[in-house]
Amino acid sequence: MEFDIFFSISQTPDTTGYTPSETEMFSNFFDQVELADELGFGVGWVAQAHLSTEVQKMNSKPVVPHYPGEVGLCTDFFQVAREMFLRTKSMDVGSAVMSILASGGPIAQAERVGSFLAMHGMKPEESRRLHIGFSAGRFEFMARPYGIIPRDGVEEAAWPALRGQIFAEASEIFLRLLNGEIVSSESVSPTILSRDNFRSDEDWEAVKIAAEGEWGLDPDIESIKIPNRYNFEELRTIPKDWRRELLNLVLGSHDKKLQIDVNKFRPVQVFNLSITPPHIIEETHERLTRSYHPDGGTWKRSMMPRTIMVFLNDEDGLSEEEQNIAALGEARAALSTYWNALEGTIDPGKIENATDNAVIGGVERVSEQISERFHPDDRIMCWFDFFNHDSERVMRDMTAFMTKVVPKINGGI
Repeated sequence: MEFDIFFSISQTPDTTGYTPSETEMFSNFFDQVELADELGFGVGWVAQAHLSTEVQKMNSKPVVPHYPGEVGLCTDFFQVAREMFLRTKSMDVGSAVMSILASGGPIAQAERVGSFLAMHGMKPEESRRLHIGFSAGRFEFMARPYGIIPRDGVEEAAWPALRGQIFAEASEIFLRLLNGEIVSSESVSPTILSRDNFRSDEDWEAVKIAAEGEWGLDPDIESIKIPNRYNFEELRTIPKDWRRELLNLVLGSHDKKLQIDVNKFRPVQVFNLSITPPHIIEETHERLTRSYHPDGGTWKRSMMPRTIMVFLNDEDGLSEEEQNIAALGEARAALSTYWNALEGTIDPGKIENATDNAVIGGVERVSEQISERFHPDDRIMCWFDFFNHDSERVMRDMTAFMTKVVPKINGGI
């Protein structure tokens, strides 16, 4: 198996109630980045967030009304990535996950990617890749200031389905610009809604009623064309002659159609969401085996990073059983804090049907859990700093994982 690491830089109270300052958060993060590189993690993935989670609680429609502190401090992935590359020697760097609806939208984000890689790839011997995980964004409030809101009553009625279609439109623009193409809004695939986009007949009927009242459409219409969200004449981003082999793209969505559609433009891999059921994982591998863009080569299981929260206890002075018990207590405390913070924002059914994406225990037990749950060709994205601001402990866990757990899983390697 291959092993990456995920950094959340989440400034929230940990299980003891302690919240570090922003400076302490970044200091701890870069200490962990440098150690991760020394330990041999493949990609250092960084969560990206935008705007204050605390302040959004005062909004008329707060998205995470109970979330304490700030969900993440990485608001400009490219500046963070540059610093990570400067501080490390071997590790790749990735965003997990960058919103292409926020921060100016898909055109601005494509321009930032090209600009970064134009400089990153100036030395011919440079081989470390930038992995751009992209999505519609972690929380909807982060994209609202950039105009990602319903424009009329029809869009209001269609919004739960339409927001995903806006992301599909943005993805096409983003990917084609990264290809170096000249793009205009007229050349982008239109957004057409039908019954298939909605969860129920009632939801679709509400959209048709709104379209009849506001747009004068026939109430028996079978599809509705939505005007482009992004309107622009021909453009191409610059710089344009950067080394595209240093870019790897990863889609943060389990929209089956979108996974196929984005691969019509260029190779795009897929993240598994943190609570994705096993059968969805396998269906995704089967789908991408058929639809992965040929320029990316043959689809491999390692092209879909698998997220796990690691609650490892290898502390001195404890027996193996005491380490297992201590790790379980630490996991329960952290997970309880997390689910309380997200109260009312996640469908309970998804949680009940989700795979357990945490590994818990001492070295032996964690090794066994990973070996039992994952395919030998999987790539694992390990999350050590989950509601834990004790950086020294986090780094001890990282070290024990790579020096003791991984060799057991990979036959000594």
